[in-house]
Amino acid sequence: MSLSITASPSAVTMRTGDKEPLPHSNIAVRCGGAFSGDRGNMERCGSDTDDTPLLPRRNEDKVQRAPACCSSRYGLALLSSFGFFVVYSLRVNLSVAMVDMLNTTRQSSTNHSGSVCPAHANPPRPKRNHTAGVYDWDSATQGWILGSFFYGYILTQIPGGYLAGRYGPKWLMGFGILGTVVFTLLTPAAADLGAGYLIAVRVLEGIGEGVTFPSMYTMWAAWAPPLERSRLLTISYIGAQLGTVISLPLSGEICFYLDWTYVFYVFGAVGLVWFVLWSFLVFDSPNTHPRISEQERLYITGSLKNELSTSAGHIPWRAIATSTPLWAIVVAHFSYNWTFYTLLTLLPTYMNDVLGFSIQQNGLLSALPYVGCAVLAVVSGQLADYLRETCLYRTVTVRKSFSLAGMIGPAVFLVAAGYTGCNYTLAVTFLTVSSALGGISASGFNINHLDIAPSYAGILLGITNTFATIPGMVGPVIARALTRQNTMEEWQSVFYIAAAINAFGAAFYALFGRGSVQPWAVHAASHGD
Repeated sequence: MSLSITASPSAVTMRTGDKEPLPHSNIAVRCGGAFSGDRGNMERCGSDTDDTPLLPRRNEDKVQRAPACCSSRYGLALLSSFGFFVVYSLRVNLSVAMVDMLNTTRQSSTNHSGSVCPAHANPPRPKRNHTAGVYDWDSATQGWILGSFFYGYILTQIPGGYLAGRYGPKWLMGFGILGTVVFTLLTPAAADLGAGYLIAVRVLEGIGEGVTFPSMYTMWAAWAPPLERSRLLTISYIGAQLGTVISLPLSGEICFYLDWTYVFYVFGAVGLVWFVLWSFLVFDSPNTHPRISEQERLYITGSLKNELSTSAGHIPWRAIATSTPLWAIVVAHFSYNWTFYTLLTLLPTYMNDVLGFSIQQNGLLSALPYVGCAVLAVVSGQLADYLRETCLYRTVTVRKSFSLAGMIGPAVFLVAAGYTGCNYTLAVTFLTVSSALGGISASGFNINHLDIAPSYAGILLGITNTFATIPGMVGPVIARALTRQNTMEEWQSVFYIAAAINAFGAAFYALFGRGSVQPWAVHAASHGD
């Protein structure tokens, strides 16, 4: 157990992981072992039973807050948001392009005669958009192509977290996305060679993208002041939603006016622009940033001084693997992603095959659910930090409440969407509300890694994202296997499965989630405490 004793004329303060300073204590103890004392009482380090918020207010207030406007930390949030915009643009553009890549001439001369619902009016398409090749892929092959990305993505989650902590997150994330960009540009050539080559290219794209989230979590462990975490991380990760929102309709327009190959060329070029900006403007930590103001550097490092930085030399793997709060995040992340990836990869197919929307309408309508998700993600980040900092709500209460709202709500509306029949307005509305409510979880389990173990946030994210990638691998395959005839009843089964998994994950996290730094995440004195 390590001791940190602080004296002042009026009081001596006490730190217990995430506890408020206690002004009447006679000795201040920072918990590096199992227990800390106050007025003769013994309290577990990392307990969530206190009604005080996660962080010690009074001591942090001694560090002068740096303005958010034009700051380096918010600049990092914006540029990382651009990065995740690129990541998700490259991930989802195939979902729209797939509709145009398939050979449908054998079915009928009309665009949507095969849809369950009556087709919508579709203006004549420019002749030049028929120059790209089309392919005779059955439903099973389509499922494997759409899910293949995640077979590469899952491989680099945990290694990404470890390598980011060991060698720094900047270049790992930069080159990871650059690799994805290169293989995206090769996608049309791979498709012409055959489905197997396209699957291989998508796997390689996934390997590159797999390091992005663990890298960014590692970077935020050094850049995000504790009471700004929800704000900064939701700004950063809203790029993923914006990438979906913009790339889906834009991909539809590109397919309509040009052809599907340009979908990959356009977004690949955007990715190259991001890489140049990232290379010159981003740095691993405030201490290595040459242009950060001294006030902001002191504010960030001062607010994080009691949350120990990442130690590449000592990682408590056994404690991490047996941590119940971590497994609560794993289950919640897996469950949420089942619904998220089901809609992400198959919503354009549902819009086309069931609701009968054209390729031009498809992209725009498929993007609507993610508009609401992006908005609620940002709003929830602001609200979560307000509740913790101003209203003094416990972190664990905020995380669980936002997770329940962001998982149960989407499950209810997803099931309801399956029973709207051919009521296009109601179907799109329910799907939009379902995905929008999912944005609330951005301030729930999604950033809980930084609450329970900021020193190992990148590794923890790699672990949870490894499990959370499995739905992306098997979800599209299972869904396409269940919807061979594209009937309403088949799609209802897909929605029921996703909703049930979502509800289970929410309940599990509500029971076992925690909001405080865990004892195993605090270094012992021999490891630099």
